[in-house]
Amino acid sequence: MSATGGGAPGCPFADGTVPLSGSRFHTDPAALYREMRREHGAVVPVELLGGFPAWLVIGYRELLRVTGDPELFSRDSGLWNQWASVPPDWPLLPMIGRNQPSILYTVGSRHQRRAMMISDALEAVDPVDLARHTEQLADSLVDGFCRKGETELISAYAMLLPVLVLARLYGFPDVEGPDLARALNDMIDGGENAFAGQQHLAGSMHRLVANRRAHPTKDVVSRMLAHQPQEFTDEEILQDLMVMTAAGHQPTADWIGNSVRLMLTDDRFAASLAAGRNSTGEAMNEVLWEDTPTQNVAGRWASRDTQLAGRHIRTGDMLLLGLAAANSDPSVHAGAGAGSGPYDGLRGGNHAFFSFGHGEHRCPFPAREIAEIIARTGIEVLLDRLPDIDLAVPAASLVRRPSPWLRGMAALPVRFTP
Repeated sequence: MSATGGGAPGCPFADGTVPLSGSRFHTDPAALYREMRREHGAVVPVELLGGFPAWLVIGYRELLRVTGDPELFSRDSGLWNQWASVPPDWPLLPMIGRNQPSILYTVGSRHQRRAMMISDALEAVDPVDLARHTEQLADSLVDGFCRKGETELISAYAMLLPVLVLARLYGFPDVEGPDLARALNDMIDGGENAFAGQQHLAGSMHRLVANRRAHPTKDVVSRMLAHQPQEFTDEEILQDLMVMTAAGHQPTADWIGNSVRLMLTDDRFAASLAAGRNSTGEAMNEVLWEDTPTQNVAGRWASRDTQLAGRHIRTGDMLLLGLAAANSDPSVHAGAGAGSGPYDGLRGGNHAFFSFGHGEHRCPFPAREIAEIIARTGIEVLLDRLPDIDLAVPAASLVRRPSPWLRGMAALPVRFTP
């Protein structure tokens, strides 16, 4: 591979490395992952923006191994063997990070204690209150466009609801929700506004932590600060809140958008759309298998030389977690890639997908429950309020946001009876 745009010399990959960019990640990722699997196997040499090498793990069993061995495949990004060549303005830096004191990059027993702090703070959220807050905020958003007879559902609803709910849980004023959503999108997409988005988010979190330190209440942030208060600094709490907000908002927003898109475009759901509550759970589960919001994750770093699916992984190599591709690995998933279309049979109650991660760095179970309640309630309110909702454009014209990391709709125009 020839490094371009500042990539480090001597990278380990031969010619044929796959650029982790391009339209196919959001136009036809299933076919792209099939091609990767056919040409490269379960572990694919890829090139990040700027010419930096990494391995994309797309095999189900291989991903289980990587996420299940935190000592060999560490979450400590400081191990990366490319740092010497990374410019300070690299657009992907907010996603990969270095010397960040957040739970994402903490390892060992300290990570376990921080995970317990976060889980305890989230577990105290009453699911009945959460559903009530979500329904109230969802109704308020629908009130804003229901008289018009049409709207663009992503910007007017899906991209606002999760962060508004999280704002209440954490202690943010509701009015800060839209700006937080924009900042999170900019940061996660890794474009030219990534740093500005990160700075906005960090500033908001700093003010919130300082306020709750001085005036604790019964919200999530106050519980985190009260959890063995001498163990974690305010900076660590701030970093964890940034992670929790980003991970809690964007994938949940995409879960809503992708599920509604499926219900409006797939014939299996169209017949029962009027009874939306009966099919919402099926659509949401199908999306986590076939259209998961979190497509690829950075990442893990090899703590020593090793072998993975016949690949020689060097000390310090970056491994990206190909969650979407692993979900469709034909070696463990009957029917995947059979050519009968992306939705070739409902999964029922099968939750063995990688959509929430795996291993000790997986999404905490209380966070998964919160995301599911927000997404399900948001979809149900929408279908209850607008029972004849339908696409306002041909399904073939719908496009995704241009990101190899997260898979969500760029827009979802709909119409309904005012």
